[in-house]
Amino acid sequence: MAADTPSAEPGDGERYRPGYELVAEQLLAYMAEHDLRPGDRLPTEKGLAELLGATRNVTREAVKVLAAIGRLSVRKGAGIFVAASRGPAGPADEQLAHFQPTDMNHVVMLLDYRGLIEAETARRAATFATPIQVRSLREHAERSAVAAGDADIPGFADADALFHDAVGAAAQNLFLQVSVANIRRFAAQSDVLLFHGDVPGSLEVAGAQHIGIAAAIAAGDPETAATLMTEHVDTTRHQFERKIRDRLFTHPTKETVLSPNPLRQAQA
Repeated sequence: MAADTPSAEPGDGERYRPGYELVAEQLLAYMAEHDLRPGDRLPTEKGLAELLGATRNVTREAVKVLAAIGRLSVRKGAGIFVAASRGPAGPADEQLAHFQPTDMNHVVMLLDYRGLIEAETARRAATFATPIQVRSLREHAERSAVAAGDADIPGFADADALFHDAVGAAAQNLFLQVSVANIRRFAAQSDVLLFHGDVPGSLEVAGAQHIGIAAAIAAGDPETAATLMTEHVDTTRHQFERKIRDRLFTHPTKETVLSPNPLRQAQA
């Protein structure tokens, strides 16, 4: 199948996937297979198109998307490079450079990690939050619920980010706060490549959960806050899993749209 061809014809029961999305996945797989590190140079746009069996226009769009989510760096007159880490590079950063935002296993691992981090963050926030911080996170929770009721996706996304950041700040631990922000940065890559501005599940459910978590933190109840945050992340995880299956899987009796090695599929 050519990489710039939709993955399914309308009406055949399969899911449509834009060509640039497939090429972006193939390019990420290529980077992982060749163990490319931040700062490494990739082939030219023309070279990538030939390598992936795609048109230059679709390859250009895939490169733009990966640059927008921080995976590639395009330097005019210099070429296309693996984006550099935002902080000091180490073994963990090198492994995370190969995060596959459309691989269900990677996304599930990310959400599992998020559950561990954010549950502890909520627990500590219920213990250490100042009155000003409590008021702030309650305001963001209520704002997210209002945006959910209005089906305002951008408004909800802003309030959701501010709410989780506020919980992180209220935990009074810089490393937990940074971890929460980094988790959202990786999750945003999946949002862009898989959902294209859509959401993986119910905004109203998430907004109500935000309000419950905020109430537990305001009440100074660490265990309830942690439990509710775990339930919130678990809900998000189940929604992501369902949405990814909807995006990547065809009929149960068929193979998935992408093979385990999409680069080889593109070259076949």
